[in-house]
Amino acid sequence: MNYPLLFTVRDVVNGEGYLAGITLYGRALAVKEDDGNWWLYGVRPGAIADYGTTPQEAFHKFRNRYKNLLFDIAEETADFNQFKAEVEKFYGQPNPEEETRWSDAFREIRNGKTEIEPSFAALERAKPEKWPTGVSVIPLHEMKRFTAADNIPDNSALAAAA
Repeated sequence: MNYPLLFTVRDVVNGEGYLAGITLYGRALAVKEDDGNWWLYGVRPGAIADYGTTPQEAFHKFRNRYKNLLFDIAEETADFNQFKAEVEKFYGQPNPEEETRWSDAFREIRNGKTEIEPSFAALERAKPEKWPTGVSVIPLHEMKRFTAADNIPDNSALAAAA
């Protein structure tokens, strides 16, 4: 079974002379493979994947792989503008095969043809059209004021006709 997921994560990354705030509104496909492991395949962004014995472990490892990729980009870039461009370039490389599988899985759930795995029972159900994908990279080092209202918690949902 394939499960289309939507997620939002926010990170703060230190670079050479800058502090960047990155908010990712992404999509991933959770798949229980023949080896018994759960794999999380990135759709948007499409260049990452990881696995675990549970969907939660797979997401945790996927999340850390993404965060480490941001750290790698920060190490390889000279300033904020270059960092932002590289993060946006990375995000802009979707995986067409996983995008198709994600859309197929979403249609199966929307049409009631997929039994929801108990691991996903507690996830919020969300309409993909109300959860747009994208990445935002902002220069936190230039902000004049920080407030708690700027916080965005990590969030995830199962794509469904909520």
